[in-house]
Amino acid sequence: MGEGIMRGTTKAMGALEILEAGLLTTVQDAGRCGWLRYGVPPSGPLDAVAFQAANTLVGNPPQAAGLEITWSGPTLRITRDALVAVCGADFELWAGRLPVPTWHSVALRAGQVLRFGARRSGARAYLAVDGGVALPPYLGSQATYLPGGFGGLEGRALRAGDRLPLSPGQRDPFAAAGKPWPASSRPPYSPHPTLRVILGPQAEAFTAEGLVTFLNAAYTLTPASNRMGARLQGPAIAHAGAADIISDGVIAGCVQVPADGQPIILLADHQTTGGYPKIAAVLQADLPLVAQLLPGDQVHFQAVALPLSPRTC
Repeated sequence: MGEGIMRGTTKAMGALEILEAGLLTTVQDAGRCGWLRYGVPPSGPLDAVAFQAANTLVGNPPQAAGLEITWSGPTLRITRDALVAVCGADFELWAGRLPVPTWHSVALRAGQVLRFGARRSGARAYLAVDGGVALPPYLGSQATYLPGGFGGLEGRALRAGDRLPLSPGQRDPFAAAGKPWPASSRPPYSPHPTLRVILGPQAEAFTAEGLVTFLNAAYTLTPASNRMGARLQGPAIAHAGAADIISDGVIAGCVQVPADGQPIILLADHQTTGGYPKIAAVLQADLPLVAQLLPGDQVHFQAVALPLSPRTC
């Protein structure tokens, strides 16, 4: 059964049955760490805060596998009593004919259908089920990496008719239902966020005017964006010289600027090296705001400095 989350309870394992898959629904866990030097990105959720909140609400450890749901949601049937939570984008959500809230733990009976309705705001939601999805891990993770075709269920997006096994969950999910995630602990999602950045490591590859443009202009998310990167369009950022460098390592949050002067924020499925200069890096705390953007939404960048920790020795 792979790396399912065993709790020592007597619950049946059960499964999630996919009746309708939605536009792009994948299995994700906390990510595939330690493989960048082999050319394998971490993958995992684009909005790690919503993903971990959903897991916490159902009593899972933060790395337990669940579903990332993009733009339009699925319809699913659960084959055992279960505690579920949906966090992130604001969807209408129905358990049978009853509306249920997001950012709350909700108990479902065996055989009950969970249906995602209209999306009111945001781009991605995360579904956690107590116990977690229990697929065989690939390189230590269940995270789906679509460009490589591995992880998750056969390395692909879910389809109608798929069946996802679950690890044992709560002994009594109904006793644990009804808990909300505090509104004060949710990311400040917005269709026009200001993203905090640390300038560099190749800020010197841009003109002074280019840096001013980057920090003052509005940039619009384009439809070419995906889990590899958020492609933005706006005033061109001027390079000081050639628009390429000797390829070096990249991480999620790096802001690359190719020759056309349009910035790209790298995300969880990013390539592991890049040959475009990096003008800045978005703080990890602000990446959930990027994950919830839709094409046409606009961002601004704000440079910040990290405080230096005092020396202790």
